[in-house]
Amino acid sequence: MFRQSSNRISGQDKTKSRETQGTGHPAHRKTELFMRGYFGIGVEGISKEMNVGNLFRSAHAFDASFVFTVRAAYTRRGGARADTSDSLAHLPFYEFPDIGEMLLPASCKLVGVELIDDSIELPSFHHPPQAAYILGPERGELSPEMLERCDHVIKIPTKFCVNVGIAGALVMYDRVLSMGRFAPRPVRPGGPNEPLTPGKHGGPKFRKEADTYRQPPPAAYND
Repeated sequence: MFRQSSNRISGQDKTKSRETQGTGHPAHRKTELFMRGYFGIGVEGISKEMNVGNLFRSAHAFDASFVFTVRAAYTRRGGARADTSDSLAHLPFYEFPDIGEMLLPASCKLVGVELIDDSIELPSFHHPPQAAYILGPERGELSPEMLERCDHVIKIPTKFCVNVGIAGALVMYDRVLSMGRFAPRPVRPGGPNEPLTPGKHGGPKFRKEADTYRQPPPAAYND
């Protein structure tokens, strides 16, 4: 479905790498993120490779499913000083030469991040379960062709533009905050008073209702 670079590793290696992350200081240990759906994040054009490396590192931390570039000359070496987690060794990375070649999974909504008049403010945005977020370069903006391709366009309520790495991290944090499962915040300052209750899943409705009509299997094949 994707045009894929050679940086993707196998699913087995990816699982292993995630299991080995988070060791060391307790503050740096991996937090499990429970969210429905999936998301990817990328850039159209770039001004500074280090900022993209920082974005991809944040995507790795927020458990993105993939990262990508469109019409950009990003190199792993160029972003390495900021991408200290070496995200491209753990996440599928796609390099699309132009918008016409950009491919997304079925039902995946493209969400542009851009300061334009018609943008939806991020705190008021309902994130799609399957989404790919696209940001423009610091010294420019998303192209008209990309904005036309977007299903939604959002903006971060700031006085002026922030760099790609910060903007992407804010969008991903808002997604986790609004779609993840966390213990409710208390009315007073401080941490939650009650732990997060585990999710409850009902049994298969059809099987439960059909059990009345179910017959035991025969004792022998020819019965």
